[in-house]
Amino acid sequence: MKEEIIIAGFGGQGVLSMGKILAYAALMNDLEVSWMPAYGPEQRGGTANVTVILSDTPISSPVLDSYDIAVVLNQQSLDKFEPKVKPGGLLIYDSYGIHRAPQRGDITVHEIKAMDATFDMGNSKAYNMVVLGALLGIRDLVPLDAVMRGLKKTLPERHHHLLPMNEEAIQLGMTLVNEK
Repeated sequence: MKEEIIIAGFGGQGVLSMGKILAYAALMNDLEVSWMPAYGPEQRGGTANVTVILSDTPISSPVLDSYDIAVVLNQQSLDKFEPKVKPGGLLIYDSYGIHRAPQRGDITVHEIKAMDATFDMGNSKAYNMVVLGALLGIRDLVPLDAVMRGLKKTLPERHHHLLPMNEEAIQLGMTLVNEK
């Protein structure tokens, strides 16, 4: 098993954290992992993306030209990474703020309504966990208990009281999957 994943959006959407939690969860499941963030000088509001590679064999390079999975959370990221999804690959996007839906017919596309779900939850800070839940609902990359251990590892201890709310957000995200 090898999954080459790009998660991309605006700074402040939790893109890098989502990738880090996924990477920790995979490490705790004895997978080989590469986590490579990229962001501009503006951490909030600028574009950000993270490449995560999960594999059961050694990873030769963290640098990729194409991806098995793209999770895109804004139009700029969709425009940039839709062409880089491998034929037969997967693209997941939140339509909130997207004015042109994905056009490719040779990949599987899932639209999720993650922002709407956070409004329903009453907590927009759980956005990235809803998106992560949607990804895990589509692809069984790592088990939920490993994700929760990864989340606990990445969250400062003073925020551990938020773990149940984050788990609820992940589980909600798992129910949001619609194939286009």
